[in-house]
Order: sequence, then C-alpha cells, then structure tokens
Amino acid sequence: MRARHFVLFGVLAAVIMLAVVAVWRLKGLSTREEPAAAERIVARAIRRLAIPRDGRRATNPVSFSPEVWAESRAHFADRCATCHANDGSGQTEMGQRFYPKVPDMRLEETQALTDGELYWIIENGVRLTGMPAWGPGGGGDLDTWKLVHFIRRLKDLTPEQLEEMKALNPRSPEEIREEVDDQRYLSGEPVEPASADPSHHH
Repeated sequence: MRARHFVLFGVLAAVIMLAVVAVWRLKGLSTREEPAAAERIVARAIRRLAIPRDGRRATNPVSFSPEVWAESRAHFADRCATCHANDGSGQTEMGQRFYPKVPDMRLEETQALTDGELYWIIENGVRLTGMPAWGPGGGGDLDTWKLVHFIRRLKDLTPEQLEEMKALNPRSPEEIREEVDDQRYLSGEPVEPASADPSHHH
C-alpha cells in the first residue's frame, strides 16, 4: 500500500514539474503568481499523501481550556503571525510573497483537515512551500497541539484579543530602536536623526 502511495506521489510530482516547466518556458516563474487550479489540486493531493495515516488519525491529547486558549494565542502571535497574521488570514507582507501564498486558515480548506493533519503540518512543515517544520518532531509536542486548538477557534478571536496578540508580535531591530528613540524624545533626551542611507527602509 505504501509503495503504491510513493508511485502516485512520484507521478503527481512529475505532473507538477512538467506544468512548471511549461509555464516557465512561456512566461517565467514568479512567486507573485497565483497557483493554477490544477496545480492547487495536485499540491493538496501530494500534501495528503505525505501525511502518514497514523498522523491523520491522531487526536488532540490537550483538553481545551481558557488557559490553553491564552497560551496558544501568545505562542501564535510570537512565532506564527509574521507569515499567517494574528487572525490566521495570511494577509501579511511575508505571507503574500510565498508561493503558494499563505492560506487563510479560517476557510474550509484548512478547517476541513483533521486535528492530526494540522498537527503534522505544523510539526513537519510542507515541502516546496514556505512552511517550515516546527517542534522537536514526533507526536507529543503539547505546544503544537495547543496551536491546533487555536487554529480551530480563529473565528472566535475578539478585537481585544487581537490587540493583545499585536503587542506580542516580533519586532524588527529598527522598530525597537524607533520605540526607544520615541521614549527618549518624550523624556526630553536628545535623539540622533534616522540614517540617511538611501538603502535604509522603515
């Protein structure tokens, strides 16, 4: 059975490669493009085949609670939101520059996955996309299972919770410096002007 899956996986991969080469010869390749419908269907089929049966059937060992809800929001804001956005929409500068673009996890395409599939994707990543593997590997990372609860409840996020998450998002060194400069300016201390280097971006 597993051998048949690998053969099917190989055939689907070959189809994708042929389609990619055909597109490249016509107009080149860019991550700005949206994947064609056929490519999306094949990619989803490959992703499903890549997740072992036991992984798909795994159940969440973490019971949902207000504490788990708060922990998962903080974890997602700190480690996932740069690409996925706090609300799971994928509408971030980074998320929209991937190919394929980061999905809106509130929609059926993600919500229809089993808890085990969500866990497996977070833990192991998805090849040929920007989704890396997180966690130590295996099926017992409780923080990852808490994130599965978070993904299931994206539509329950309140404006207040989203604002709390925003405060937990990673900040660039430039953003931190600007914040420090603002505090110094407000307290009457001298502040050096921003870099005049034309390559400097805000």
